[in-house]
Amino acid sequence: MPTALITGITGQDGSYLAELLLEKGYSVAGIVRRTSHDSYERIGHLLEKVSILPADLLDQHSLTTVIRDVEPDEIYNLAAQSFVPTSWSQPVLTGEFTALGVTRILEAVRLAKPDARFYQASSSEMFGKVQEIPQSESTPFYPRSPYGVAKVYGHWITVNYRESYGLYATSGILFNHESPRRGLEFVTRKVSHAVARIKLGLAKELRLGNLEARRDWGYAGDYVDVMWRMLQQPEPDDYVVGTGVTHSVQDLVEVAFGHVGLDWNKFVKEDPRFRRPAEVERLEADPGKAKRQLGWEPTVTFEQLITMMVDADLERLGGG
Repeated sequence: MPTALITGITGQDGSYLAELLLEKGYSVAGIVRRTSHDSYERIGHLLEKVSILPADLLDQHSLTTVIRDVEPDEIYNLAAQSFVPTSWSQPVLTGEFTALGVTRILEAVRLAKPDARFYQASSSEMFGKVQEIPQSESTPFYPRSPYGVAKVYGHWITVNYRESYGLYATSGILFNHESPRRGLEFVTRKVSHAVARIKLGLAKELRLGNLEARRDWGYAGDYVDVMWRMLQQPEPDDYVVGTGVTHSVQDLVEVAFGHVGLDWNKFVKEDPRFRRPAEVERLEADPGKAKRQLGWEPTVTFEQLITMMVDADLERLGGG
């Protein structure tokens, strides 16, 4: 039975990945930070099947100790300060978790389990002010937020440890991926939750920033599958993962409101407070390499994803 260790197991991707690995017969351990409250709602149904261990991306010793104790075959580093707007208000903390945290866990791997296979969650936000459309593995990075800058560091330090120490270390440059488990602060879930509230008479409007921003949105359940596939390859490599199709925030709004029979124009207000200091206008993946080498294809369309999220929020709020 192979053993996997997941940082960020309580997050959206961590919960789907834990489910996938358990189905494949893995023993699964997850790292969580000690806090004054637990946030296990996404993995509550898995708590009897996974091991939860305390450690922190800010603390080198705790990471080394956990890896030495667990002796994992595969390590998935999904933990980060992952909300882009917060990275402007907390840029140093974002750098500590999202950049230097990667160095700490790679150093722990090197010291305690150098034959483990390591996955780093890189991000399409590294492309930022895009230098070409679509973006592939060879597209230059031009991050436009402290989060994007931190992710570039995490990406390159992973490459550096691979080349310097011979670690099996790979990065997935994942484009936006969403689900009913997405946090409320992210625009897709902000929209699906607001649509459900408006449909049920619990709210009257939705305020958003740039409606013209375009993203390549996919389903998180599809994207954790490609993470696993990356670590099954003979040699470590980096892959861009996305659907290859972009939609605007306005498209997102139209599908979500249309699904419950409402005219979005009556409820959506543009609010400059939600615009980023440096906007990322269009992220569009070229996932050709992942499709060719990993045999991966997304299974959920944009429309299916958004309606799935709206239905889930209606059910949560008692209107399902």
